[in-house]
Amino acid sequence: MKHIVAVGQFERAWIETLFADADRMRSVTAAEGLVRGKILATLFYEPSTRTRLSFESAMLRLDGQVISTENAREFSSAIKGESVEDTIRIVAGYADCIVIRHFERGAAQRAANASPVPIINGGDGPGEHPTQALLDLYTIQNELGQIDDLKVALVGDLRFGRAARSLALLFRKTRNTELVFVAPGAVPMGDDIKDALDGASVSWREEPDLTKAMGEVDVVYQTRIQQERFATPEEYTEAQGIYIITPDNMKDLGQHAVVMHPLPRVDEIHPEVDPDPRAAYFRQARNGVFIRMALLHQLLA
Repeated sequence: MKHIVAVGQFERAWIETLFADADRMRSVTAAEGLVRGKILATLFYEPSTRTRLSFESAMLRLDGQVISTENAREFSSAIKGESVEDTIRIVAGYADCIVIRHFERGAAQRAANASPVPIINGGDGPGEHPTQALLDLYTIQNELGQIDDLKVALVGDLRFGRAARSLALLFRKTRNTELVFVAPGAVPMGDDIKDALDGASVSWREEPDLTKAMGEVDVVYQTRIQQERFATPEEYTEAQGIYIITPDNMKDLGQHAVVMHPLPRVDEIHPEVDPDPRAAYFRQARNGVFIRMALLHQLLA
């Protein structure tokens, strides 16, 4: 693949190879020079901590170099009205690969269409976040030893949450998976995702009771209610604070199961849950470095 834009690009064999490469990246050092002489540009029109810094860390660990803007919406020529396509054509002259995060769905595909160098989608508004989905599935494999024959609860903002949307789509590449959607009425999983799952014969159902879902599943994938996606404060308030994971309802979760979260969190996982060995979200964030090392090595080496 030249570009990483959407999870629909990925095939099962490629995912398995990528995960094996990510395992190997755990012991790789910059001294090996796997992408020495290459430059990565991180072009972020929306705020980011984990995605931007993990890509930059991944590139440096491969002995590449990084040029970056963390607020391109305000501190680039976009504020003068420059199009995404023109910005990409310019930055492609400075770098060998570009990671773009944008507030508009479809912006990453527009960038890929205009770019002579590889484009990686770091999140396009409420659209997709394919590398997050990859690191999430990789984490499930690392934590549970499998990606098939699982029950997974996707919790929280499933309407706007691009991480949950992308992960749901990636489960089309697994076998015998059952997805349980636990979402406030204002932010249910979209019909586009449900239709895609139906087309791939992936079982799914909606469950309003988080406690019941936690007693049935192998993975709880919690997400925050994204205030920045709502048109009014009232709409946000209606959806916020309904599903919160606490030490009390962790008692309902199986001892083999894990809790994940793409982060950042607000109040949807109580900090007292953090020491629980089933709380995998910080290990999950760390896994992003290894998956992104493997991706960059594949695109640039």
